[in-house]
Amino acid sequence: MATETKHVTHWIGGKPWTGEAERRGDIYNPATGHISGTVDFASKHDVDDAVSVAQEAAKTWGRVSLSKRATVLFAFRELVKDHTTELAQLITDEHGKVAADAAGEVARGLEVIEFACGIPHLLKGGFSENVSTGVDSYSIRQPLGVVAGITPFNFPAMVPMWMFPVAIAAGNAFLLKPSEKDPSASVLLARLWAEAGLPDGVFNVVHGDKVAVDAILEHPGIAAVSFVGSTPIARYVYETGTRAGKRVQALGGAKNHMVVLPDADLDLAADAAVNAGFGSAGERCMAISALVAVDPVGDELVQKIKDRVSKLTVGPGRDERSEMGPLVTQAHRDKVASYLDGGVAQGATLEIDGRAHPVTGAEPGGENVDGFWLGPSLLDHVTPAMSAYQDEIFGPVLSVIRAESYAEAVDLVNSSPYGNGVAIFTNDGGAARRFVSEAEIGMVGVNVPIPVPMAYYSFGGWKASLFGDTHMHGPEGVHFYTRGKVVTSRWLDPSHGGVNLGFPVNS
Repeated sequence: MATETKHVTHWIGGKPWTGEAERRGDIYNPATGHISGTVDFASKHDVDDAVSVAQEAAKTWGRVSLSKRATVLFAFRELVKDHTTELAQLITDEHGKVAADAAGEVARGLEVIEFACGIPHLLKGGFSENVSTGVDSYSIRQPLGVVAGITPFNFPAMVPMWMFPVAIAAGNAFLLKPSEKDPSASVLLARLWAEAGLPDGVFNVVHGDKVAVDAILEHPGIAAVSFVGSTPIARYVYETGTRAGKRVQALGGAKNHMVVLPDADLDLAADAAVNAGFGSAGERCMAISALVAVDPVGDELVQKIKDRVSKLTVGPGRDERSEMGPLVTQAHRDKVASYLDGGVAQGATLEIDGRAHPVTGAEPGGENVDGFWLGPSLLDHVTPAMSAYQDEIFGPVLSVIRAESYAEAVDLVNSSPYGNGVAIFTNDGGAARRFVSEAEIGMVGVNVPIPVPMAYYSFGGWKASLFGDTHMHGPEGVHFYTRGKVVTSRWLDPSHGGVNLGFPVNS
């Protein structure tokens, strides 16, 4: 008997959409390679409907007291925490990452919710008394209205949670367009918002492809758009959105370097390279994909990485033994694998061929034989002229580049068109401090391979990794989803409100 496939639809006005979709897409289980469901694709008219609902909701939500908004945020935080396992399973089944990694994704998203719970403090303005005789001035920040987020497949819970908790806490209504490859987590989050007491229409989800994206970017009722994805699409989103008069933050691709100096602890560095290069099958915008070994440590470091990779267990995300899962689609798996032969053809050495790595359950006749598998792979003696170095591979392929000196390594990092993240491994505090200053990169790690900042700082890169000038979450996120206003006031006569001995409370 065939297993019934699930059907994922939009969430508009506090409930699932009941219309009939003109087009749908397939949802796959990457571990088996089989279709597990379908998802409705929004038309331009569907996006219009969602924006209209959000506009009405924004009028009321933007006037709700900060204390009430914080109460809803706290309730939502508890619900997300209670449903972490369910969210993680949805992510594993549709994205492919292992269960522990999926749960970690939810945990990092929770940090932004917790940050947004402090919105009464985050929106405090300034006040200056008597700027002129009898005149006071003060500043406030107010919501934009309706804002939108367009998010990628690799973090279907965390990246949306980088956006909407801050936007909603600030008083906006939010329209989310998640990746059509793994859409279910966003719908569960919408249900949890409703259960937390968020008014209908404040949080909406529309699924789809470029049709939905263009409708969002061009809609006059949307004031701002946040995006995370590849650099070419980020550029398109920024140019299209700003041309339509929107505020846009578009985070693009990356080629994150990890510089290992000769004095570094090579065991620590090898562990970090494996963790940051192959975690989530390398499908992270902050993954380490370029390992810069400052010789003479290159050969020893490569051998230590090979020893560790040989012991990794690759298999389905729901298998507790699995340390790395499949890639998200067959097409993406094949594209990533093509860099192995391409690298060799251009002169690199294929030290680890992930195509030969054993996969749990993928033997002939096994349940996972048709999964989108590619094991951890390592190309050594890669040069900047090679495509494996120049392209954002977005998969489990780690390239090792040899450098003769610290100066050569820094020049290599700074010559990259990307500027998302970088790490340096060293026991020399002076070298580390110098590197932090000299690296032309938005996020720097010192003996930390993936320097994703905590939620109360802001996330974002430089150069071709960011279009727009505002990073996500943290203080910059609050500013992105609000606009400032300065008030100058004069009151000529005092007024009295009468006597009331009751304890003052928020209403």
